[in-house]
Amino acid sequence: MKILVVGGGGREHAIIKKLKENKNIQEIYALPGNGGIALDAVCIPIGACEIDKIVEFAVKEKIDYAIVAPDDPLVLGCVDALETTGIPCFGPRAAAAVIEGSKVFSKNLMKKYNIPTAEYEVFDNINEALKYLDSAPIPTVIKADGLALGKGVTVALTRDEAKKAVKEAMQEKKFGESGNRIVIEEYLEGPEVSVLSFTDGKCIKPMVSSMDHKRSGDNDTGLNTGGMGTISPNPYYTADIAKECMEKIFIPTVNAMNKEGRTFKGCLYFGLMLTKDGPKVIEYNCRFGDPETQVVLPLLESDLLTLMMAVTNQTLSETEVKFKNENACCVIMASKGYPVSYKKGFEITVPDDIMDSLFFAGAVEKNGRLLTNGGRVLGVTSVAKTLKCAIQKSYEKVNKISFENAYFRNDIGQKALKASEV
Repeated sequence: MKILVVGGGGREHAIIKKLKENKNIQEIYALPGNGGIALDAVCIPIGACEIDKIVEFAVKEKIDYAIVAPDDPLVLGCVDALETTGIPCFGPRAAAAVIEGSKVFSKNLMKKYNIPTAEYEVFDNINEALKYLDSAPIPTVIKADGLALGKGVTVALTRDEAKKAVKEAMQEKKFGESGNRIVIEEYLEGPEVSVLSFTDGKCIKPMVSSMDHKRSGDNDTGLNTGGMGTISPNPYYTADIAKECMEKIFIPTVNAMNKEGRTFKGCLYFGLMLTKDGPKVIEYNCRFGDPETQVVLPLLESDLLTLMMAVTNQTLSETEVKFKNENACCVIMASKGYPVSYKKGFEITVPDDIMDSLFFAGAVEKNGRLLTNGGRVLGVTSVAKTLKCAIQKSYEKVNKISFENAYFRNDIGQKALKASEV
């Protein structure tokens, strides 16, 4: 089989490495891929949002199966375009991808179908939003309606911070058109949990839970990022909570999308907050999370391609989804200055014996050398019987990798470790 993976980050590298375990796959193409991904797939310089060129390539190369991994091309209808030519895909069509593409859509969906989430108000007028903030409860959360590379959310601890976030989104266009409408929502407290799930629109099978570390600095300080590291499973996500989420959130969401005529087939990501009033949805994603994928897929025992095709063919109920009874930790190595400004073009030095556990994101190959080419450069993942051991192994590997201006958090997994020891 010839497989096409759309995207070029750490998530896509994790997907490709897991797909390579299937011996029926002869060739994997990554569009556009990156210098690190090129070690495991054929990278083609076509951007993830160049839908017409992606379709043209897929048809010309007689691709047997396509996986559209990032949010932007999903929202733009990449799966729709590929399926129109007869190429089967993993990923939701545009009508379903709106669950991530519009925060307003997803909040209204949850309200309509009584899916637990934070209270909220929607604004498309900056003056009305600012006036509302004069008396709104503080802290509060400001969200740009559209896609913003995972950075369109501000947790405002003061009224001034909230108003600044509104002005940045609506007036200064920090997130472009995505900030024309905003959601101002209730601030929730509790442990956060990420749960990725396979769903074919008829049934839903959650993957092992994980915990992301969004802030750039140790002890959850600094700016929000796309994610500085992850662990799996999440110790806060107990069997009882998983059962409650299935009954009150997961199944109701799949059913709600069906009722709206927007059947979701692909990976549906649930960002959850475990509040004193029970689990609530913070956000939906219409795809595998990044960097959550870098700890979840290394724990997957079932064949990934088999599961993906079961989703496409709506036979997921007949397909086993099995995970190892182990722990995983991923530490992101970034360029100093991320997520604001950073330099790139520095050589990455990695020992051969740890290459298998690395997922490259911001890397480019030049003259046989791997150079930094982004904010998040690579993810370093380890799997072990205990979380403590997985964390230790990942940091041992991190210390063997070098590039100028390398930056990483030193506390990935520590909060989970304390929770699991209670």
